[in-house]
Amino acid sequence: MDEYVSKLMANVKAKNPAEPEFHQAVQEVAESLSPVLDRHPEYRKAKILERILEPERVLMFRVPWQDDKGNYQVNRGFRIEMNSAIGPYKGGLRFHPTVYLGILKFLAFEQVFKNSLTTLPMGGGKGGADFDPKGKSDDEVMRFCQSFMSELFRHIGPDTDVPAGDIGVGGREIGYLFGQYRRLRNEFTGILTGKGLNWGGSLIRPEATGYGAVYFAEEMLKTRGETFKDKVALVSGSGNVAQYTVEKLLDLGAKPVTLSDSGGFIYDEAGITREKLAFVLELKNVRRGRIKEYADKFKAKYVPVDSKLDYNPIWDIKAHCAFPSATQNEINAKDAANLIKRGVYLVCEGANMPSTLDAAKIFLEHKILYGPAKAANAGGVATSGLEMSQNSQRMSWTREEVDHKLHDIMVKIHKNCYETAERFGTPGNLVNGANIAGFLKVADAMLDQGLV
Repeated sequence: MDEYVSKLMANVKAKNPAEPEFHQAVQEVAESLSPVLDRHPEYRKAKILERILEPERVLMFRVPWQDDKGNYQVNRGFRIEMNSAIGPYKGGLRFHPTVYLGILKFLAFEQVFKNSLTTLPMGGGKGGADFDPKGKSDDEVMRFCQSFMSELFRHIGPDTDVPAGDIGVGGREIGYLFGQYRRLRNEFTGILTGKGLNWGGSLIRPEATGYGAVYFAEEMLKTRGETFKDKVALVSGSGNVAQYTVEKLLDLGAKPVTLSDSGGFIYDEAGITREKLAFVLELKNVRRGRIKEYADKFKAKYVPVDSKLDYNPIWDIKAHCAFPSATQNEINAKDAANLIKRGVYLVCEGANMPSTLDAAKIFLEHKILYGPAKAANAGGVATSGLEMSQNSQRMSWTREEVDHKLHDIMVKIHKNCYETAERFGTPGNLVNGANIAGFLKVADAMLDQGLV
């Protein structure tokens, strides 16, 4: 770590104590940017990175609501409006008991670079609440969403800040949030993305992050003259990202063999087929059940979570590819070593920052094909941007049109990352390529717009 990065990180940790996820995200980006800042002293002079690190605005508010028993509950809501140099703030809302300022700042910071990579005019933001929708009735979720939006609506708008879904915020929650916004504002605008198809949503939006990650991985394989045919793939998670990663892997001839949730993971050596995936979609999206039911139904192996282990056994299975699609820091250094030992030579991140810094270093040292989250999972926000475009035009594009545009964007993101890594002396290092390419567009916009 050079002197500039050391001083920057000391300052970040002093000003943002007890926010390890934010520190991790900043350090990864700062280390990548050293060659850029050496070559472009104007960025250092203007303190561009230091300004990107500070959110333009942080909103924190109470969210009171009433449960089905008539008891009053109080949660904490957030919105981090990180950077709007290239467009309105754009990023998801996460409802999960682990949500706090540090996680949302890390996600908003990552979102700035991810949105820049999409080629679309979108700034970066993130928000959410420490509310857990799991185990709540539809009415309880509705009351919470309405209370949450009753404060958030003052701070967002189609040209200011356009939230979307994330963990714990799916189509149901987006619907309740949109309905409350419409009631409070008395206007129908594209204020949220991930909407229902019959009220302004886009085809392919639920599939976009998973499809996009596989399209990005496909481009990585092409650099070695390979395809997905007969590749065995490990996939973690069982939400939107994991589900549609599996679907697209099947389309391209791969054999996905795992899925997981907070209770454990399933390993289906015979492969997850389309019929089995249909069961998972109904299990998770309709019944909101646990992945263990898959093992019971299809006689697959089920491994419950063991908190005493210092590694995750889902990453200790023989395979060619891995798609971490659950949550941040799900792959540590031991997991990374296990993946490589088990023959995995492609890791493509569907979740946000699923690999620790030590794990990422192992992937880079072994020169495997490694697609970092801010590039590999940008398909979701890219399709949100396409949804915003359709809303602005009062048009709906066909499934084929949106999928074609998504594929084209992911090919361009890979090309940009690959060529940028080469240009700055680290060929094949897509972590550096993604961080540098995402930074340059935002940094140049900030220079053009003056000290704001």
